[in-house]
Amino acid sequence: MRRAAPLLILLAVAACDDQSMRLQKRYETETPSLLWPDGSSARPLPAGTVAHGDLERERALAQAPAVTPELLARGRERFGIFCSPCHGLSGYGDGMIVSRGFPAPPSYHSARLRAATAQHFVDVITNGYGVMYSYAARVSPEDRWAIAAYIRALQLSQGARVADVPNLSERLP
Repeated sequence: MRRAAPLLILLAVAACDDQSMRLQKRYETETPSLLWPDGSSARPLPAGTVAHGDLERERALAQAPAVTPELLARGRERFGIFCSPCHGLSGYGDGMIVSRGFPAPPSYHSARLRAATAQHFVDVITNGYGVMYSYAARVSPEDRWAIAAYIRALQLSQGARVADVPNLSERLP
């Protein structure tokens, strides 16, 4: 039995055909195919296919959350990370990339963007606009709303007038 065991192991190892796994028939990416009528090896997704997480993302983008101090703090943090390199810390479109020769983005304090809805900012973050590419893969839907809320706070802070704040003289030391 001791002499038969090494022989059986040798036969079992010799029977392994590593080549058949590497040399199997398959289509490379974007290779034409004679198998399908359209001639393409890449098959379209079946109708009604929904990627994992798409429904939750759509629900999160559909309704704006309530504006809270926590939401604004999160928006300020995310704005500083993702938006300020182009838009600047105050939202005037004077970020670091502009000083490096890239085109300046529009100021959030222009009349057009002051009149824009929060949904507009969320859509731009999601889909991109002009030379700005989409941040959908980088910024979660919840953070997009937080950034939009913070942009509104920036707009209010930069356009505030003393007359808009009641009893200001009582609050100043």
